[in-house]
Amino acid sequence: MSKIHIGISGWRYPPWRGVFYPDGLAQSRELEFASRELPTIELNGSFYSLQRPSSYAAWYAATPPGFVFSHKGNRYLTHNLRLGERIQPALANVMASGVFELREKLGPFLWQLPPHFHFDADRLEHFFQLLPHDLRAAQALAQQHEPRMKGRVALEIDANHKLRHALEIRHESFNDPAFVALLRKYKVALVVADTAGKWPDYEDITADFMYLRLHGAEELYASGYDDAALDHWAARIRAWADGGQPKDARLISDKPPPRRASRDIYCYFDNDIKVRAPFDAKNLIARLR
Repeated sequence: MSKIHIGISGWRYPPWRGVFYPDGLAQSRELEFASRELPTIELNGSFYSLQRPSSYAAWYAATPPGFVFSHKGNRYLTHNLRLGERIQPALANVMASGVFELREKLGPFLWQLPPHFHFDADRLEHFFQLLPHDLRAAQALAQQHEPRMKGRVALEIDANHKLRHALEIRHESFNDPAFVALLRKYKVALVVADTAGKWPDYEDITADFMYLRLHGAEELYASGYDDAALDHWAARIRAWADGGQPKDARLISDKPPPRRASRDIYCYFDNDIKVRAPFDAKNLIARLR
């Protein structure tokens, strides 16, 4: 049976205070509040810089049982190194930085490519080969962290949980069946991204789960989702969760994915500028109950 996780990308936004967050709520308690309103949050501070083990441990403690964090991969790998040959130490640093402190609440890793990154099969395959698919493999990789990480690593795991990875593209050169074949080979999900038409929005199924990022229906990071738009996404999520796909899915490859009885769904609203994200997430959850 599929599990459907719908939430928000990040939680620390000043305009949300007094609108989503109650007046007078301490900033230190915002995650505690948000995690009881919604079942999942995408960690995005990890995209800008490596976080510390103490932060991950605090986030784990602030959230209730059953909560899930998706983890956005560090942009140093995707934007600076551009997934080049020297990424293994950088990836080891990510795994060593404290993510294991999230324990059973650690969900998929999101890797977002920059808009100027063109499809490069060799470079992508090298990256995919390095990605760990369970915590034991991630622990082995983390132990190869760079010396500069000394004193700010956490290498213990609580159990050998499964790890998933999703890739968000932003260049039309990825409209290539070879790209979909590569994702399926390494069981990496293609992110379904609603970006108000700014970037590609393909919907090929490439893993045993789907990862959605809804950045805004009409204006990137700002516009909300009306009833018709939420109904649209609810219908698509039902189709994917039930093991199928929407009849009008925008596909790169005409080769069908492996059959499944169900698929897990991770869906995050990233239209945070105008305080719509948490309310849109709650409204979509209500439709899928």
